[in-house]
Amino acid sequence: MTNTAPRIKPVTSPAASATAAAPTTLPLLSRESGDSLVDQIVRTVQSRIDDKLLRTGARMPSIRQFAELHGVSRFTVVEAYDRLVAQGFLESRRGSGFYVRERSPVAGTAPTGTVVPLRSNSGHPGNEYGMGDNTSSQSQQLDVVWLVRNMFRQMPPQKMPGGGLLPPDWLDGDLIGNGLRSVGRQNQSLLTYGTPQGFLPLRQQLQLKLAELEIAAAPEQIVMTSGVTQGLDIVARHFLRPGDVIFVDDPAWFLMFGSFAAMGAKVVGIPRLADGPDIPRLAELAAVHKPRLYVINSVLHNPTSTSLSAAKAFQILRLAEEHDFTIVEDDIYCDMHPGAGVQAATRIAALDQLQRVIYLGGFSKTLSANLRVGFIATSPELARHLSDRKMLSTLTTSEIGERVIYKILSEGHYRKHAERLRNRLNGVRDKVVRQLERVGLDTGLATGSGMFIWTDAGRDTNVLTEKAMAQGFLLAPGSLFSPNQLPSTKMRINVAGMADPGIWRFLDEELGR
Repeated sequence: MTNTAPRIKPVTSPAASATAAAPTTLPLLSRESGDSLVDQIVRTVQSRIDDKLLRTGARMPSIRQFAELHGVSRFTVVEAYDRLVAQGFLESRRGSGFYVRERSPVAGTAPTGTVVPLRSNSGHPGNEYGMGDNTSSQSQQLDVVWLVRNMFRQMPPQKMPGGGLLPPDWLDGDLIGNGLRSVGRQNQSLLTYGTPQGFLPLRQQLQLKLAELEIAAAPEQIVMTSGVTQGLDIVARHFLRPGDVIFVDDPAWFLMFGSFAAMGAKVVGIPRLADGPDIPRLAELAAVHKPRLYVINSVLHNPTSTSLSAAKAFQILRLAEEHDFTIVEDDIYCDMHPGAGVQAATRIAALDQLQRVIYLGGFSKTLSANLRVGFIATSPELARHLSDRKMLSTLTTSEIGERVIYKILSEGHYRKHAERLRNRLNGVRDKVVRQLERVGLDTGLATGSGMFIWTDAGRDTNVLTEKAMAQGFLLAPGSLFSPNQLPSTKMRINVAGMADPGIWRFLDEELGR
């Protein structure tokens, strides 16, 4: 018997074929992958249903037909179908077979600034905005909730050029595994709560790390969090009341828009330029809105990978003092920046020394997103308040992850690991930029550091994303990254996620037309 079965052929029904442009080929079932055949079938069918390539009411092949079509046993198909029924994707009709089940849609209107559906009056993305390159009447309706959900699907990393993480084979699993085994031998320490402010030796280690960035922060000024995401949430909940205004970059990291709006805040975007925000626009909007917070990526901004100039850092701090708002500096990409020479980066926290600036950092991009270890650095008084707020909502963060990170930092492994990541990114970035330009993408903002390139496709990237998903690739359209969520011609590219030749063929075919 060969190691791989024939390709999974698309399952169709009158409803599905009339409304969905299903791909002609889908991923192989592999007996050599780490996943069972049952898991692969379940994941593939779930994916087709989530992507609306299999519509509600579509009849699945019988167990015998599916088994014969894909070269697997009937027992395998029975187990896969049973799991899909249990998870609400399929329903079993006695004497008739299995059908795609109706799933509850995400409904409701959202306040200004949150993630809202991107649908035009005609039902197709972009039509009412005059963006061009519209799809036919068979095109599925694409919205931001659909896109965000797919951003976090467990797809193969080589199929996610729009993803926000480095591929697992770029990271050091052995480094994490060794750290976990070492911590696992400390039995007694793992059986109780940690401290609300976080594992003290790690906070002491972070004091040294921040000092290298010219940010003075004693351990009592540092609060450990479950990633930067929780750090942003804790800070926002401390400062914001319903009706308050919060500034974000435009474009910026998309998940925070909905989170802030759910707190009742009004989210206002500040145009981001190559060296930081548009300062005249920031001054104008600050005078009008009197924001409570301004959240900014100063170094290797997501999605453009641009960094803040020293002049603009000073101007932002001056405007914050003039209009009395607090700056939240998200520096999650800190260790992907070379930190010296012509690309030297400026942190606002280094200018302010944590008086009006709250500094956030973490290790999800460089070590492991699953460990969920981040931190807040701020003034001593505010650190106490934020630690109390964290304690009231989650008691403590996991000390296991914090101990693993401490071991990696304190034993000197992290510095070498970060350097290897930077070198590897440098080794692929220029090549990717040249290839992107060859297929017709404008890479005018491309920088010499970081994992992202902010490109311009010259057409609605919502439509491009939809077409790519039908072929099994996940892109990140520009509409995701703006608080107004309007269709955009921009698109974020992860340079580490462009190794699959199929994505280059797709872009060449679509943009070369």
